[in-house]
Amino acid sequence: MRTSSNPAFRHLSSGQGGGYATFDRQGGGLMGGGAAYADARASQVGYGRAGSGERPITIDDVVQKTAITAGVALVAGVLTAVSGAYFLALPAFIVGFVVSLIVIFKQSSNPALVLTYSVAMGVALGGVSGLFNDIYPGIALQAIIGTAGVFVGMLVLYKTGAVKVTPKFTKWLMGALIGVVVLMLFNLVMSLFGVNTGLRDGGPIAIIFSLVVIGVAAFSLMLDFDQATQAIRAGAPAKFAWYISFGLMTTLVWLYIEILRLLSYLRQD
Repeated sequence: MRTSSNPAFRHLSSGQGGGYATFDRQGGGLMGGGAAYADARASQVGYGRAGSGERPITIDDVVQKTAITAGVALVAGVLTAVSGAYFLALPAFIVGFVVSLIVIFKQSSNPALVLTYSVAMGVALGGVSGLFNDIYPGIALQAIIGTAGVFVGMLVLYKTGAVKVTPKFTKWLMGALIGVVVLMLFNLVMSLFGVNTGLRDGGPIAIIFSLVVIGVAAFSLMLDFDQATQAIRAGAPAKFAWYISFGLMTTLVWLYIEILRLLSYLRQD
């Protein structure tokens, strides 16, 4: 089996991760909750072995496809923020969420769908980041750096075996994911009736909840890394790398939104 030319991912496939098989402070929960739901569903998918006419997946496939999807989202986001087309955020998020459901329930590795999701979420995040950056200058860059830092940190933990993806870990994390999604949806519904649950008002409870959500999103990256590892070990088709990159994107989108939100709480007057 080939190893990756990317040092950050070089030992991913042979690592020791257990390997068992309108946007306001309240309304923004729609985006975070939707991203969390997509992330929870994306981590639950099967994969078959490559057929006689197919090439099996390698770690380089995963690295390349992930770089493409992340790069497309970043470019779309920057263009949206620079152009000031913030009004595109909500419709772009809706498009991205619908496409994510199609990819998830069809278990599709179609690159066109995955890239459409990346463009849509890039535009959505670009609009949201632009709005936040107008209020808190520099916050978008801080959130990007924070997201990248969490990604690298979790990858190191996975590669070194400090945290193993065991069946018990997976069950615990899926329970936490479901709990977080339920609380987000509850908060959203209550906000529609003018009820403040304290989960998204910027106060101490909101900060604690945001930290918990960031922690759950960060550990969700472990499931994405393990999915890549298991797909490579199982000899899945090379095209499955697109689905893995999609799974990583849903986690990174959720993580970025939550870090952006937490930073906005910490920078309130």
